[in-house]
Amino acid sequence: MKLTTKLLALAALAAGISNAASAAVETYNIDPVHSSVGFNVRHFLTKVPGIFTKFSGTITVDRDNLENSSVDATIDVGSVSTNNDKRDTHLKSPDFFDFADFSTITFKSTSWKKTGDTTFDVTGNLTIRGTTKPVVLKVDLLGFGPGMMGAQLSGWDATTTIDRGDFGVNGPAMLGKALGSEVGISISVEADLKK
Repeated sequence: MKLTTKLLALAALAAGISNAASAAVETYNIDPVHSSVGFNVRHFLTKVPGIFTKFSGTITVDRDNLENSSVDATIDVGSVSTNNDKRDTHLKSPDFFDFADFSTITFKSTSWKKTGDTTFDVTGNLTIRGTTKPVVLKVDLLGFGPGMMGAQLSGWDATTTIDRGDFGVNGPAMLGKALGSEVGISISVEADLKK
């Protein structure tokens, strides 16, 4: 009888430890209504901005050790917008993103490295136009807290710079040096705790 009681106690303790460990891991869904994915590229002497208006993804957070976190995101290339319909159509053409054959851009993290109290270098695989390259996002955790209607939120900012040529987004040769090769990327995310 005593052995049975001890076994039950051990099982309960193990379950408690398991629940405590799993409770520290949370999955947040990126809220596209309160988030943004922007970019800019040099055109002659200025930088022209653009955004993607459709995207989705999840951030899995280990609150006890944020370096164990991960992110998985997808961007709809067809949602590119630079406030100019003609330019947006050109960006979706084979000269640039080739939307007909490569309709999405994806990012999947492979590691998180803490660089400050709330900052991280998040390394991951970025896939554009069928080409995958490692990219490091400079990420700032803005915090965790309550939202509307009982929602639990997390907030994040991220930046990086890529060379569009590395992903085959070359553009027509006639543009020459008029169009810069470096693309600055700026991301702001509000994400809802998955229920």
